Amino acid sequence: MSALIWLLRGIFFVILLGLAIKNSGDVELRFFFDASWQTPLSLALLGALAIGIVLGLLALLPQLIRQRRSIGALRRQLSASKQSPAPSNLDSPVTGI
Repeated sequence: MSALIWLLRGIFFVILLGLAIKNSGDVELRFFFDASWQTPLSLALLGALAIGIVLGLLALLPQLIRQRRSIGALRRQLSASKQSPAPSNLDSPVTGI
């Protein structure tokens, strides 16, 4: 099974490498204030992918921090409940009957 996965990864890599080689033409990226940059198309696409990944991870960061704080609070609560004995209601008389 592992060999099959590595074979599929190799095929996928060769396809992407061929795509990058076939699209090696230069593109001009125009920025604000008349700034421009000439780069190969494959490099521009790779840069856009990297920026998208970073922005996606930054968008998830607040939720990750909130979850870690919640998990920490629940772990502290669990350890505190394990250390203290459970309250016993058997000693108190039942009233109201």
